[in-house]
Amino acid sequence: MTVQKIGYLGPKGTFTKMAVDSLFEGGEFVSYDTIPACLDAVEQGEIDTGVVPLENAIEGSVHLTIDYLIHQVNQAIIAELTVPIRQHLLTHPDYMGEEITEIHSHSHAIAQCHQYLHKHYPNAEIYYTASTGRAAEIVREKGPHAVAIGNHLAAEMNELKIMESNIHDYDNNHTRFAVVQKDPKTLKVKEHPVAKQKTTVMVTLPQDYVGALHQVLAAFAWRKMNLSKIESRPMKTGLGNYFFLVDVDQPYDKVLFPGVQQELEALGCKLKVLGTYPSYEIEVPTPVTK
Repeated sequence: MTVQKIGYLGPKGTFTKMAVDSLFEGGEFVSYDTIPACLDAVEQGEIDTGVVPLENAIEGSVHLTIDYLIHQVNQAIIAELTVPIRQHLLTHPDYMGEEITEIHSHSHAIAQCHQYLHKHYPNAEIYYTASTGRAAEIVREKGPHAVAIGNHLAAEMNELKIMESNIHDYDNNHTRFAVVQKDPKTLKVKEHPVAKQKTTVMVTLPQDYVGALHQVLAAFAWRKMNLSKIESRPMKTGLGNYFFLVDVDQPYDKVLFPGVQQELEALGCKLKVLGTYPSYEIEVPTPVTK
């Protein structure tokens, strides 16, 4: 039996690794330092499946993921999972109340904890890292004067202390992760309830004209197709040129979606299906502060 090879934004201790552990039933897991490196590995056939962050409830879309999927690789979204994000303040195992002078974490994690950091550590220097897992590694190397923002898995992997739990500014902090493949295959996942079936499409306009977006939305609306998200991103071909990413809360079918595509093409638009997939919502354990 072939073992599925799954890549993720690493190193160990990232929220992406937590999502991977929660979703997959076995396999060979490979960590990558950056989102592009993980998606490139999928494109080149080094791994079967990639898992990368797609959107955070507080900070919004991860534009690097979206733009790379659109402009750099040809891959399908075959699943997504939403995981609660609990950010903790992680200290060196030798920390004994020393002054904190450095804070390390991913830019999204820092932004999610902005008010907490402003209140408690206004004079500490902030250092941005490729991932929360890497931030934990750095603090382990740095010593007691440095702290990281990350999850309980990062603390365990690097033998750090959780000095304070749940320091993010808003309680409803969740991240959506995209599971992508170049040649879609059957996923071997743990048994989780499917929250919904979704289809993500990309719509491009021939030009920016009055009522263009209204006409695009109308093609879905009169067919009673619920849209859970619509977002514009630059085409990177010049100012004012955009494409739209649309999440539709239903699986792709052979009636409604072709009808939408034909209607949009009659308007000069183009529609590309980026994936039709199950959407999972997964809980993770709450850590005990050490």
